[in-house]
Amino acid sequence: MPLATLIHRASLPSPQVSAAQALELLEEHYGLSGRLQALGSQQDLNYRVDSGQGRFVLKICRGDYSTLELQAQHAGLKHLAEHPGVQVPRVIPAKNGADLLSLEVGGQAVHVRLLDYIEGQSLTHLDHLDHSVVAGFGRLCGEMDLTLAGFDHPGLERTLQWDARHANALIAHLLPVIKDERQRALIAEAAEQAERHLQPLVDKLAVQAIHMDITDDNVVWQRDSQRQWQLQGVIDFGDLVRTWRITDLSVTCAALLHHAEGDPFYILPAVRAYHAVNPLQHEELLALWPLIVARSAVLVLSGEQQVSIDPGNEYSRDNLTHEWEIFRVATSVPLELMEAAILTAVVQSLPSIGSENFAPLLPSLVGREFALIDLGVLSPHFDAGNWEQQGIDLRLLTEAASAHGLAASRYGQYRLSRTRPDCASEPDTFPLHVALRVPDGTAVEAPFAGVIHIEGENLLQLDGPELSVRLWGVAPSVRSSAVLVKGQVLGSVSGPLIVQLCRSAQLDAPLFCTPSRAAAWQALCPSPAVLLGLACDAEEELDPQTLLARRDASFARSQKYYYVDPPRIERGWRNHLIDMQGRSYLDMLNNVAVLGHGHPRMAAVASRQWSLLNTNSRFHYAAIAEFSERLLKLAPDNMDRVFLVNSGTEANDLAIRLAWAYSGGRDMLSVLEAYHGWSVAADAVSTSIADNPKALSSRPDWVHPVTAPNTYRGEFRGVDSAPDYVRSVEHNLAKIAEQKRQLAGFICEPVYGNAGGISLPPGYLKQVYALVRAQGGVCIADEVQVGYGRMGKFFWGFEEQGVVPDIITMAKGMGNGQPLGAVITRREIAEALEAEGYFFSSAGGSPVSCRIGMAVLDVMEEEKLWENAQVVGGYFKERLEALIDRHPLVGAVHGSGFYLGVELIRNRETLEPATEETTALCNRLRELGIFMQPTGDYLNILKIKPPMVTSRQSVDFFVDMLSKVLEEGL
Repeated sequence: MPLATLIHRASLPSPQVSAAQALELLEEHYGLSGRLQALGSQQDLNYRVDSGQGRFVLKICRGDYSTLELQAQHAGLKHLAEHPGVQVPRVIPAKNGADLLSLEVGGQAVHVRLLDYIEGQSLTHLDHLDHSVVAGFGRLCGEMDLTLAGFDHPGLERTLQWDARHANALIAHLLPVIKDERQRALIAEAAEQAERHLQPLVDKLAVQAIHMDITDDNVVWQRDSQRQWQLQGVIDFGDLVRTWRITDLSVTCAALLHHAEGDPFYILPAVRAYHAVNPLQHEELLALWPLIVARSAVLVLSGEQQVSIDPGNEYSRDNLTHEWEIFRVATSVPLELMEAAILTAVVQSLPSIGSENFAPLLPSLVGREFALIDLGVLSPHFDAGNWEQQGIDLRLLTEAASAHGLAASRYGQYRLSRTRPDCASEPDTFPLHVALRVPDGTAVEAPFAGVIHIEGENLLQLDGPELSVRLWGVAPSVRSSAVLVKGQVLGSVSGPLIVQLCRSAQLDAPLFCTPSRAAAWQALCPSPAVLLGLACDAEEELDPQTLLARRDASFARSQKYYYVDPPRIERGWRNHLIDMQGRSYLDMLNNVAVLGHGHPRMAAVASRQWSLLNTNSRFHYAAIAEFSERLLKLAPDNMDRVFLVNSGTEANDLAIRLAWAYSGGRDMLSVLEAYHGWSVAADAVSTSIADNPKALSSRPDWVHPVTAPNTYRGEFRGVDSAPDYVRSVEHNLAKIAEQKRQLAGFICEPVYGNAGGISLPPGYLKQVYALVRAQGGVCIADEVQVGYGRMGKFFWGFEEQGVVPDIITMAKGMGNGQPLGAVITRREIAEALEAEGYFFSSAGGSPVSCRIGMAVLDVMEEEKLWENAQVVGGYFKERLEALIDRHPLVGAVHGSGFYLGVELIRNRETLEPATEETTALCNRLRELGIFMQPTGDYLNILKIKPPMVTSRQSVDFFVDMLSKVLEEGL
């Protein structure tokens, strides 16, 4: 290799050509004039040209560059243009017909070219790219390599500093540019490791023409109408070369690492996508990560070198931060782990281990029965949050051993005890070992021949030809570095025993890993079951996607679920939900579970009553009277009758029937943008187009929607808008009167729940209630979402308006998840229905429901949850409101207590709803461990209604993550 050429090319500054000189070149040679905008480049000079004839890119490079290389780039562009697929720039010929001009500008030799400009933007400035975009980069790279496989040109045979074949030489030459000794040593060590892994593979790596710069700088994207990134084209073919094919993917993956938030596994969607369109050889897969590490070293060295020789190059200086981050992430994990991760990502495996001839590790226990302890997410041993107790797993193992003699955990069973609430990153819940409790003094023997190493007082490691076994809790009877034969005693059990296998003696494997890294670590640290003679591997969990497919095949699909690929949730505790891999998600949308999930009082009360009796409310039992009395104590003084049902829909449906019976009419006023339920009557008065896109066109003639009194984005704005909104009510009442129809009533959420908890304008309900009653109608307060203490300052939402309704409906949190709803009203209204026949709800007011309902009220009082809604809810709103000044997308914060809404907008003047951004934000929050969903007719409001046990810690976590996502860009 001509090292001198390589060194020379790595040390060139960009050409010094001013904008004025560039404009002269354009006018003279291309007949163009216009505005110029400098574009970044490390060693070239690029200008965007905005002219009357369109947009172009003027590329100026040093005359040192070979014209043959530049002609190869042009030929490559032409080759790609002839193959349908990704858009690439077209070369614009000069007035003399040449597509390449070699000139002298200001005393320096340069090459000049003009290319089409591809509209869009690069993504290098974004902190986070979602997995679909990462996969898009990999797919593009694979398709590009497929197309270029049939392309050749003499100019591809070139010596280029970025060519991975020269990485070692370039690194050795540029290392002195790093003045910090520690940093220099880190780079040298990383490069040496990468070279050592790469050398046995190089002769088997496929060679072809590649772009070698498909990065977040050189791929152009645009957002579509759904705010999803769509690929537009590829630019900058300056690194086109004939070299190892796998180099192309390594360059792409390395560039993605500065978006990875420290996680090198972030690149795997790109690897899978490339492999799906352009299958990689086994040797290429093994070479990929060493090439990425080498690339990261070249990036930082070249970047530091370029800044030192061209300090005015902002592009190079700004990129240095990214390049050091790429190096940090690329060297943050062992090479062996990433090799395993890449192989398993494309469903390839490491060589099998011949374990048939292993001797038993605990020969005296062969054939003995072990108690295999369930420490997983659904374990019956875990209850009421006891898994959060320090050392719970070991304690359960010890208790089982005391009862059964021998006990063991399961390899690969996700541990509930290792879940981490209010945490954005995955917990390390996957055990790469087996823990055992066996009698102290039990002999431990070498399962294979090898060398023993004793580290400290706890760890023994036996290194054999294929495997290492690591043991904790063994008192050694041999010396460190001793060579053992198979079956030789190496010590005796001296406490809790931990057994781990590993393919590499040098690999510092953890005892636990995260779910996303489990497949790779399993390949490196297989189950020690064969050494123990024990069937201790975790049972294979049902794949969430398979289970979802079963749901879709049997459960009516109009009953939607959250998220496109929802995690499987089977356990909850307080204000968190836990998936089958032990990850805790902050529940910010579950207003059903007011007391939180898994409350022991609920379990005890339900269990006790189920063991006694559960039947329908026509039987005589104490609970129904006791619960009804408790509810009436919470209601206004003039209310004295209770109906018990199963849901908010039933409650609202019944309230409408009561209005009909009492008034003698049918016509109902309801408010636009509202949701009241799914039954025929409740749906009829529901006007939310988010829940039913045809809501406004499918109302029956007895429903009269009035203008939504939305003080933020409604027809009238501000706190003084009540009279303006009341006019809509007056208009509809006049229309009903003109038609000589009897008004039945008016139904409204006293706080606009479906719009994120917006308060109605002061005085609105007082005026409307008076108008409705004057025409013989009744006033229904739908408190299903906003009542029962959730708003903090008031127990009932209607209290904020200073009114008393005729009928109150409630449900949701009444039963903390138990189907339970209620209607509270006055005796004369209740008895009006009796004239039309009996009312009966089979399960409404059952003994179990009533006991649970009373227990909810007891716990709310004992745990001061209403006070928590006021204090922590108030703090919550303050923190959310602080986001308005920091993030333009946040338009307003509605509500109070634990019923809040964050409205996202694109323009603070027009209030254009940020619908797609809200969806993207909710999906991103889910990745960070938070469940959140949009609401409102435009689905641009975060509907925040968590369990009322939510703590300040959870509030801080939510707001911090919300701010983080807004800063990432949506």
